[in-house]
Amino acid sequence: MDWNTEITKASERISSHIQKTPVLSCTGFGLDFPIQLKLEQVQHTGSFKARGAFNTLLSHDVPEAGLVAASGGNHGAAVAYAAHQLGHRARIYVPEMAGPAKISLIRNSGADLQVVPGAYANAMEQAQAYEAETGAMQVHAYDAPATVAGQGTCFAEWQAQGLEADTLMIAVGGGGLVAGALAWFQRAKKIIAVEPETSCALHAALKEGSPVDVEVSGVAANALGAKRIGQICFDHAREQDITSLTVSDAAITSAQAALWRERRLLVEPAGATALAALTSGAYRPAEGERVAVLLCGGNIAPDPLA
Repeated sequence: MDWNTEITKASERISSHIQKTPVLSCTGFGLDFPIQLKLEQVQHTGSFKARGAFNTLLSHDVPEAGLVAASGGNHGAAVAYAAHQLGHRARIYVPEMAGPAKISLIRNSGADLQVVPGAYANAMEQAQAYEAETGAMQVHAYDAPATVAGQGTCFAEWQAQGLEADTLMIAVGGGGLVAGALAWFQRAKKIIAVEPETSCALHAALKEGSPVDVEVSGVAANALGAKRIGQICFDHAREQDITSLTVSDAAITSAQAALWRERRLLVEPAGATALAALTSGAYRPAEGERVAVLLCGGNIAPDPLA
């Protein structure tokens, strides 16, 4: 697949439906070097996921049965929002661990919300059963070409905004976002994949040589808690020999607090995970290495202003 072409087409396809998110060059966070932040937490529904959702819906014929998606929260909110904007009905399955803020966000979109016991994998099982029963179109959260191309538009956009960094820090759950980065840059940038120690599907897959099931827990599990890394992400990551790091929950919450304290940027734990690799010292840039960080989501639970 010519990913550059697919991502360029996706950018054109979704441009009138998504928010062009700002970038911020700054110092601080206890670092002795400047960084650039991409503020994707201000995207529609509070995460980058709207990109993949709109690209999927706009590049497929949606059946009369509508759409179905399984989600830890952010993907479900994005699909629900895109479906509403484009006039499609949608059923969203989320696990209880999605949390009240994300569950409320989806419910308020008008989608048919189904909250199920367990984790993301349990929601996916029910979504697949509904797909088989009704003929609804499944909108996969991360392991589908249209999803990955949609997430790749974030990096095409960032490059057009003057991204000069040598290295990008990106949080990883199921892998759609980092796959989009790898697909767009094709080794032109060094990509650092950052995962929580307790939800690290990509890290485990690279260690084992193929995608494997992992246990999922921790403060960012409702966004980064994929049980198994997507095949598209794994193939890109292995081919490009990506650097994979893990960080503790304490490092994540510390970075989350620093973003609010120093820059008044309110992000969920997943949104702070990539920065945590820098603030914890898990990644130390070389002398003169220019670093950029993607803040991927802002749906805090509980909603601080509810």
